[in-house]
Amino acid sequence: MAADTTIAVLATPAEQRRRHVLPRWLRSLLRARLAAAGVVILALAVVGAVAAPLLSPHNPRQGDLIDSRLPPMWSDGGVRAHPLGTDMLGRDILSRVIYGSRISLAVGFTAVVIAGAIGVTVGLLSGYYRGRIDDVIMRLADIQLAVPFILFAIAVLAVLGPGLKNLILVLGITGWVTYARVVRAQVLSFREKEFVEAARALGAGDLRIMVRHILPNTFASLIVIASFAVAATILTEAALSFLGLGVPPSVPTWGGMVADGREQILTNRWWMYIFPGAAIMLTVLAINCVGDWLRDYLDPRLRV
Repeated sequence: MAADTTIAVLATPAEQRRRHVLPRWLRSLLRARLAAAGVVILALAVVGAVAAPLLSPHNPRQGDLIDSRLPPMWSDGGVRAHPLGTDMLGRDILSRVIYGSRISLAVGFTAVVIAGAIGVTVGLLSGYYRGRIDDVIMRLADIQLAVPFILFAIAVLAVLGPGLKNLILVLGITGWVTYARVVRAQVLSFREKEFVEAARALGAGDLRIMVRHILPNTFASLIVIASFAVAATILTEAALSFLGLGVPPSVPTWGGMVADGREQILTNRWWMYIFPGAAIMLTVLAINCVGDWLRDYLDPRLRV
């Protein structure tokens, strides 16, 4: 108590007012500088994806062979019309990077929502009812974990064909195992708690108990898992696009741009693969930093 009083006395009136004005989560975020920087980077990526037609200086699919292989504007031979240079077909790199954020973010968030919905539902049923349902679901999870994820995705996409819908479908269906296992473990713990027994004694049905009383207690873990899953899904989408199994080649994606630029590594045309690669790195790093802060903030033992 004495230490808290001393801190309160040493704090300036402006700092005391700010503590009362700013919500606790925002104060925690501002103290975690890497997480705050991650939020800024993610906000820029989202704004770029939403406002791509307004921010892009050129059509990302339209090129001019006369302007092909132009370096960034600060290099010898660069022009202001193409700040980050052009690719082999004369397409503007900056415009393609901006439009590429649409695919990466859309695939990342949509696939995570699908995987989370499947995993949470399966995990609730498995942990609550146990018995044969639990055995069947967990054996299916074990079988899927036994198959390397990237090989499974490549095999499915090779059969279904490349495309945005197929890519999201594959990434969403194959990502449910982690959610199911975490939710199942927590349901097994919560189903014997006093508040669940009280709800059951008051006549609440199984569905109401699972949705209203057990599921909200798993949100903290699910949010953290989903944040890291978005980063992993973006990397997977980039890898599949790099292999030519993502969206069609005409659609600008970060992974596809890196794949197009790999042939230029020996020709010193670094801008064709460095900028999309940097976009992937910064976005994934930002999501991981935010996920790390969410883990600390939502866990009372690690709360900052």
